[in-house]
Amino acid sequence: MKKSFQQLVQNRRSIRKYLEKPVEREKILTCLEAARMAPSADHVQPWRYLVIDEPELKRKFTDEVFSGIYSKTKFAAKAPVIIVMLAKLDVVANRIGKQIQGIHYYFIDMGIAGEHIVLQAEELGLGTCWIGWFSTRKTRKLLNIPRKYKIVSLLSIGYCESRPSKEKKRKTLSEIVWFNKIGK
Repeated sequence: MKKSFQQLVQNRRSIRKYLEKPVEREKILTCLEAARMAPSADHVQPWRYLVIDEPELKRKFTDEVFSGIYSKTKFAAKAPVIIVMLAKLDVVANRIGKQIQGIHYYFIDMGIAGEHIVLQAEELGLGTCWIGWFSTRKTRKLLNIPRKYKIVSLLSIGYCESRPSKEKKRKTLSEIVWFNKIGK
């Protein structure tokens, strides 16, 4: 039975334990197709994705980028797939817009597209985890990523070995929502 959108959102967890089972390329592409359909500032579609699913490259990559102060995220080495989320900035939306508004719109765009990936993965029975704690310098060097791309984050993807069952306490709507004027 297909899950509703609310069920997908409520069931999605950050997964840190993965089975040693490859993820089918079709499922990866389905997740990336969902991301491709995301909206973006001025429709620039800054997202680019480097998928690492070849075991030896993934091992070398994770050994490097999760070393030293980044070792807390070493759990992601067990995921069969790591997606490097990159942004290719355009002049108007991402450079001039940043100067005028003070907002890095590509972060918003990448967040929306990334959330499309994780929700699609959830629907397909896959687990994911957003990873922001890794060496971007080593990522760029090891994967020969040109400077024209900003390294935004990583996503680990795979079949769950275990899922956190307890939902973290969330603020209530009354704590985070106001209508027509700012509340307390």
